[in-house]
Amino acid sequence: MTLTSTPTQSPVPTSTSQAPRITGGRLPAWVPWALLGASALLSLLVFGILAVAAGTGVNIAGFLVVTALVYLALIWGVSSLIEGRRKAVDRLVTGIVSTAFAIAMVPLISLGFTAITNGVAGLSAEFFSSSMRNVVGEGGGALHAIVGTLLVTLAAAIISIPIGLFTAIYLVEYGEGKKIARGITFLVDVMTGIPSIVAGLFAYALFALFLGPGIRLGIMGAIALSVLMIPVVVRSSEEMLRLVPNELREAAYALGVPKWLTILKVVLPTAIAGITTGIMLSIARVIGETAPLLITAGFTTSMNYNLFEGRMMTLPVFTYTQFMNQGIPAEAFINRAWAAALVLILIVMALNIIARVIARIYAPAKAR
Repeated sequence: MTLTSTPTQSPVPTSTSQAPRITGGRLPAWVPWALLGASALLSLLVFGILAVAAGTGVNIAGFLVVTALVYLALIWGVSSLIEGRRKAVDRLVTGIVSTAFAIAMVPLISLGFTAITNGVAGLSAEFFSSSMRNVVGEGGGALHAIVGTLLVTLAAAIISIPIGLFTAIYLVEYGEGKKIARGITFLVDVMTGIPSIVAGLFAYALFALFLGPGIRLGIMGAIALSVLMIPVVVRSSEEMLRLVPNELREAAYALGVPKWLTILKVVLPTAIAGITTGIMLSIARVIGETAPLLITAGFTTSMNYNLFEGRMMTLPVFTYTQFMNQGIPAEAFINRAWAAALVLILIVMALNIIARVIARIYAPAKAR
């Protein structure tokens, strides 16, 4: 007689509630906002009491700081009780990062709001169609400064972009492991941090050697700006070229394509979006420089379309001179200074928009 035994099976939980819990509870999406509102109300109450006791207004900066601190403490405490320590730390770090972002946005928003509110009053058809020639009070415009800014920046870009791009190509494609490449990289890093006034002094000293002291030309300003632009173009273009996969280069080499043609037809089209963005950022970096242009291009009240003859006014210098050399009435000079600053901001915004459009058009996924 044979005895058989059936294997015993482990009991299977009949409901999901018996399964071990991996995660704790989760706060609803509205809770962080509710805690932020409660923090603001508590902070407002405290500062309101202090303001009434001291007889002064509410300190806005202090109110925002206390609100942020109270919110961080509340979100960490509530999340620790309901979601656990790990999620609480995540929410605390998220709150700190969000607070830092908000703090970084405050000066940007404040600057934009101030420039718009004060600059709109000085904008008019006359501002864009006339110069300051023979104008001592009200009236006049910044046409000569706008034209000078565009000409000087364009000349600086024509000088800087080829030099910077070819340098980046050499460093990435030809100079790997060479001493001269390491030297160039070191010098580019040093040039990135030089003060702008040093670039202006360099351009002035260079031209003063051949044309004598006291010379002021628009092309001198362009060369001073190009000294500031070149390292930015080199570094940004170098990083973009390094992001191009080596498989693309190797595939071209396997087909018998020469290296120079591979760079021209494969590497550059792949990185063109990032290179364009870097170039536009370098232009935005120098278009608002004042110190080097004061030394090299000088200032004038008349139109000048020739970079190689006479002084040339630019928007940053125009803003500086209008604000520092106020006449009668002073309000007219201040309005022109704010209007010029607003126009300069709009030019930089336009350059960034153009860069985004070019980057989107020539992105590798959409390239033809």
